[in-house]
Parts: sequence; C-alpha cells; structure tokens
Amino acid sequence: MTKTKVAIIGPGNIGTDLMLKVIRLSSTLEMGAMVGIDPASDGLRRAASLGVPTTHEGVDGLIALDNFDEIEIVFDATSAKAHVANAAKLAAYGKKLVDLTPAAIGPYVVPPVNLDQLLEDDADDVNLVTCGGQATIPVVAAISRVTTVPYAEIVASIASKSAGPGTRANIDEFTETTTAGIEKVGGALRGKAIIILNPAEPPLIMRDTVFALIGESDEQTHAAIRASVDEMVAKVQEYVPGYRLKQQVQFTSIAPDEPVHTLLPKGSPAVTTKVSVFLEVEGMAMYLPAYAGNLDIMTSAAMRVAETIAERLRSRTDAGVTA
Repeated sequence: MTKTKVAIIGPGNIGTDLMLKVIRLSSTLEMGAMVGIDPASDGLRRAASLGVPTTHEGVDGLIALDNFDEIEIVFDATSAKAHVANAAKLAAYGKKLVDLTPAAIGPYVVPPVNLDQLLEDDADDVNLVTCGGQATIPVVAAISRVTTVPYAEIVASIASKSAGPGTRANIDEFTETTTAGIEKVGGALRGKAIIILNPAEPPLIMRDTVFALIGESDEQTHAAIRASVDEMVAKVQEYVPGYRLKQQVQFTSIAPDEPVHTLLPKGSPAVTTKVSVFLEVEGMAMYLPAYAGNLDIMTSAAMRVAETIAERLRSRTDAGVTA
C-alpha cells in the first residue's frame, strides 16, 4: 500500500518522538521531511541519519524541497506564535495541517470524541488542544454524554523535566486552550484548567484529575457514568497504551452551602454531586522517557489524527480511480 507522506515542523523533543513513531509504528504514514531553523539541531541530524529529507530554513525551506508536492499532511510541533505564521505560508498549497501547539487556528480535535465529525467537515487545520486536554477532555465528554455537566475542572501534573521551553512559554495558552476545549469538545457548560510542573526527583509520570459537577444523580446514573468513562478510556488506550484510570470513578455529595456553587455559569442547572476521575499517562519511552506521558499523548494523538486523515485521502483517491 502506498503510504501518505508527512512533514514535521519542529525537530525538538515532540517532533523527534513523532518522527520515530511515524517510522517505526505507522503502516499508513511515511516521513517526507523534517523542518527546523537551526542547522545544528539534534533533531535534524537524527532525521538526516534516518534518510529523512531535512531543511533548516523553516517553512520556506519545506516549500522549496523537491518532494514538497508529494507531502499531504504537515505536523506543526513548534509554538503557538510560530504556527500562525507557518499556517499562513502553507495555506495556498492544500496541505492538511495537524497543529500540536496551543495556537488553535483550526477546530479542536480529540480523536475518540470528535475526529470523525471534523473529517466529515473536511477541516484543513486541526488543533490538538494541549497534552492536558488530550488526557482529560475524553473523560469530560464521557460524563457529559450521560448527564449535563455545568462545570468541569481539570488539573494536569507533569514532570518539570518533561516541560521544555515551548511548554513553559505557552503556559497561558495552555490554560486558555484547554479550558475552551473542555467546553467546546468536552461539553461542559463552564471549564477550568490548571497545570502543575512537578519538580520531584526522580520525575513522576503525568497525572491528571477531572472534577465534574452534575445535577441530581442516583446509582443508575453513577453506573452509567462509570461505564461511559471506562469505554472512553479503552478508546484512548488504542493509541496511548499507557493511559489508564488510577482508581474507580468517585462520586461525592455537594451540600447546598458549599462554595463550589459559585463556579456555575449563570442559569445553569443546580448541582448535587461531584464526579472525580483520576488518571495517569505513561509514555512509550520510544524517544522520550516514560515519565513524559504529557508529550507522548500529544504525539500519539497526532499520529491517530494523521493516519485517519490519510485513510480518508486514500479512500477518496480510490473512489476517483474507480469512477
């Protein structure tokens, strides 16, 4: 089967891990280019050693490559600000963009929640929200498909060593983009996101907590939420094997005078129960260390998105040939 060629902009930790996943794991994708701006970049050197075409002249260099026309999907693993410029330069060439930055030019995509719908809409530039969003939004969506979620809050705790300069430079964008994703994709009426950089030694793997406030509930509702969360976790595990629940979903009654009621948006239903979900994400340790689950879930989600796009492109091509 002919593979779909992809390019990666950003030869840092995320870009390099993504490249190795494409080379070692994908049956549908093939590396077409690794793109950077520093000729001394370790990621560019590693790509060249693996026979991947490279350029240190950014997107302009990518466009100038001999095989640029063959590349159908472009991953952007740079920064929010850089993606805005990169997307503008690539807009005229009909490439599908998978954005791993918090730029959020295109619609948010969380594979088990809304990928199929976005492909039906033929989106050209999809955004992977954030690592915290990829880990927690599936759970918020799993709860909200059972009952209304007036408020959802997520806390993402990652090892300091797994937070590179790009992550640190985009903390504000992380909280804003994740919060928006909780609402737009997860289905919560109001969301909030918090990130913690944990300096513990040895480094701890990524841990995420989801708190969701819901209305009147009973054991039947609780059972339905647990089943929905378990189903969603299984779907994420298809492409992130180290994604797992730490314990069974918890339910806690909320008294009428508790301060959490002030978190609700105006006009939202009253809440009586707090749902607590505790997750952890262990990386594949293919290039990044196992504790860097925050980076691994981003590259794994990017792979799932690109492979699904590639399958859609191939089916269209086949249909055209048949016709």
